[in-house]
Amino acid sequence: MIVELGHFALCLALVAALIQMTLPLWGVWSGSASAMKAADNAAQVQFAAIATAFGALVYAYVVSDFSVANVALNSHSAKPLIYKVSGVWANHEGSMLLWVLILALFGLLISIFGGAVPVRFRSTVLAVQAMIGVGFLAFILLTSNPFQRVAMPPLDGNGMNPLLQDLGVALHPPLLYVGYVGFSTAFSFAVAALISGRIDPSWARWMRPWVLLAWSGLTAGIALGSWWAYYELGWGGFWFWDPVENASFMPWLLGTALLHSAIVVEKRFALVKWTILLAIFTFGLSLIGTFLVRSGILSSVHAFATDPARGSFILGLLALYIGGSLALFAWRAPAIQEGGQFEPVSREGGLLLNNLLLAVATGIVFVGTLYPVFLDALTGQKITVGAPYFNMTFLPVFALVMVAAGAGTFLSWKKARLGPLLKYCLLTLAVAVVGTLVVAIALGLSEPAGLFGIAVALWLVAASAIDLGRRAGLPGATLAVATQRVMGLPRSTWGLYLAHIGVAVAAAGVVAISIWRVEEIQIHEIGKPVTVGGYTFTLADVGQAKGPNYQASIATIKVEQDGQLVQLLFPERRWYPVEKKPTTEAAISTLWHGDLYAVLGDPNGKNAFVTRYYYNPGVPWMWLGALMIALSGLISLTDRRLRVGAPTPARKPKLVLQPAE
Repeated sequence: MIVELGHFALCLALVAALIQMTLPLWGVWSGSASAMKAADNAAQVQFAAIATAFGALVYAYVVSDFSVANVALNSHSAKPLIYKVSGVWANHEGSMLLWVLILALFGLLISIFGGAVPVRFRSTVLAVQAMIGVGFLAFILLTSNPFQRVAMPPLDGNGMNPLLQDLGVALHPPLLYVGYVGFSTAFSFAVAALISGRIDPSWARWMRPWVLLAWSGLTAGIALGSWWAYYELGWGGFWFWDPVENASFMPWLLGTALLHSAIVVEKRFALVKWTILLAIFTFGLSLIGTFLVRSGILSSVHAFATDPARGSFILGLLALYIGGSLALFAWRAPAIQEGGQFEPVSREGGLLLNNLLLAVATGIVFVGTLYPVFLDALTGQKITVGAPYFNMTFLPVFALVMVAAGAGTFLSWKKARLGPLLKYCLLTLAVAVVGTLVVAIALGLSEPAGLFGIAVALWLVAASAIDLGRRAGLPGATLAVATQRVMGLPRSTWGLYLAHIGVAVAAAGVVAISIWRVEEIQIHEIGKPVTVGGYTFTLADVGQAKGPNYQASIATIKVEQDGQLVQLLFPERRWYPVEKKPTTEAAISTLWHGDLYAVLGDPNGKNAFVTRYYYNPGVPWMWLGALMIALSGLISLTDRRLRVGAPTPARKPKLVLQPAE
């Protein structure tokens, strides 16, 4: 009965989405206030219906209702409860239900917290949001029904991929979807602006909080997925440039550009057309990621489905939404007029350069990800594009992004003076060079590529610190005055500093593990030592244990340095009888400067096992930087200025578009 209720609720959600899509637009056209206000109610009904359907599917998993095909294929009665729940979205049908749930959640939040947005414009935004919902709800009901029954229910289920039975994976998709799907709000605001003709500084301010929320969620989701790959897959790395990994990274890059360009629209009423295009393409890349995961054209541990028919349906939605919005933009673009003028050397110019570099970086990842797909479709030739391509092309461009971000903090709006800019940049460069030399001498580092990466990271940190001191009035101001000025800075400014420093810290960690990682793979006899990166690993024992739904071999490894015990590590090798699959559970000891990492492999002869030991420098800094970046968006969201309209200028700019006749 509950399963049927869930299916009915999903159908009701489609009806609510259709009403939300059509009635408010009719209200805008006819001037009916009640029809426009119906958008809020419809968004709330749609969310309640999808939440009911999602709850029904969760219930089916928790009680192990194997009469539901989705549960039978992806769960088992012996699974721990938390993995029964996370199993809801560890498959195609359930993950799509989570996708539309988060889409509806953003619509709900706009209807509740969008009071500062005029009802006419808000109803248009919610109507566009509903257009997306209609397409994906239809996709679920027609091709991916999570409530489909089986005629002969099995006594037990097939279980779930053991690699996905992990807390990191349980949290990774919801956070990733907050970003993926959250960028739909930017798309809806952009399309609504083109429909209604409402493009002004307030429009950028209304949109920016939703972009911040999506960007923070996507940052956390990407970092959590990378962390899961690092400790669960047992290969000692954190990023493989897997096509599906890239599919989540591309909207993050373009979403970062969108955040910066929206600031220019809000502050100076410039880069309007560019910002609209960024909003469309950022969500477009999210849809491309959804397509890649579910089309079957890629083989990946992240892929959910291999049905070409489903991929074709999503491809059709992608063409409809992105093609339709670009056609609307092409129609409206001639009437869009840029407001504020600026010199090339200015804050606006710096942010534009930042945008262009991020767009180039996105293009590099896009080509490396999809070129093999296009080549296979056109010629049948199968190739892979791996780390060497991305390291040679993407990393130099992103280093330029960091350099530009540091220099950009010293630029003023409209026109910057070259003298102060050069002075602050030279000071920043001096700090970065001296800091890099200190690090190199103290740690005995000599690899030029690694030291260059550290210097770029220190450049961005130094630029943030110097700019903070500049805002505080140092060195001329007294400590009390400087403190008062710093405490009076807006929270969005603190979010900016935290984001830039977080990028620098994460980049330093990535450089360290990429350049200076030490790895040893061997057949290790019990009792014999192995030296890795200045540490001695000794395999003391291997015992047997039993988990709730698996059997395990657990090693005890002593890690010593200069004869002193540093840590005991307990890596595992598990066997899941239901799924008939093995997994490795790496043992990791985190020190302030890096990780000690041990993986237990198969037995090889008497009292010997295949083992892999790593010293991974910089990894804690990488995770810390990612956390700082994610938190920076949330801190900026608490700035009250983002919850009200943009201030009215002395001469109010006219709307750059007139409402359609």
